[in-house]
Amino acid sequence: MIVVTAAGGNTGTAVVRALRARGEQVRAVVGSATPRPELDGLGAEVVVADLVGAPGSLPLEGADALYLVWPNFEPTEAAGVPRAVEGARQAGVGRVVYHSVLRPQLRSMPHHAAKDRAEEALDAGGVPWRVLQPCAYADNLDAQLPRIAETGELRSPWGLEQAQSLVDLRDVAEAAAVLLTEDGLDGGTFEAVGPQPLTAPHLAAAVAEHLGRAVRAVDTRPGTDDDYAGRCSRTMFDWYRRHGFTGSPRVLTALLGRAPRTFADHLAGLTP
Repeated sequence: MIVVTAAGGNTGTAVVRALRARGEQVRAVVGSATPRPELDGLGAEVVVADLVGAPGSLPLEGADALYLVWPNFEPTEAAGVPRAVEGARQAGVGRVVYHSVLRPQLRSMPHHAAKDRAEEALDAGGVPWRVLQPCAYADNLDAQLPRIAETGELRSPWGLEQAQSLVDLRDVAEAAAVLLTEDGLDGGTFEAVGPQPLTAPHLAAAVAEHLGRAVRAVDTRPGTDDDYAGRCSRTMFDWYRRHGFTGSPRVLTALLGRAPRTFADHLAGLTP
């Protein structure tokens, strides 16, 4: 049995799907009793538990491994991850895989700093661990596509000059499944990075090809930072605007046993 936290989110659901495709039994931990037809359809055991408020009391009975995803831009992560790992130790879980981020040491971004501190605590957790460090998802642009099709504008809160190595979430989930199920990887930190460093104009050109209409990239600024999530978003896009967010796809290629999907591959795989 493999437990996946924050399973109602995009990342958690994708990991559950990848594990079920391998025939693994999965306990999908969600934060509320809201109906989860997609998880039910995947054949996962859906369990409601308070990861944020009580991370040490996760439903880990009989679990062989835990995929620990924290809700995005959630300020409890740095303190909560060690408590969740301690719960895994007490429950006798054999392996924890922590969902981090590419280059968590970039501590000027609060959510990176939280993940860096969480990674630092893993050695003291008493459970064999692995870390997956994904780049920004290609999927993050999917919600824009209907508006892009209407207006011909791709909005870029990270500007028009710096590139990102966007990674397909399906590849991230497949890599997570490898780390959760295969031996010989304990104590490893694994980057999950897409194969192409692409600027917003490059992305616009790919979307134009996909939609069959002209698309231009438009520079826009993120919203306010009135709360923790807003501050995380603003500092993240400010960093991307200045420095980009790129890396090497070689580690992900090794985990997958194939090249990661390109951005064009990602667009081609979307449901019409």
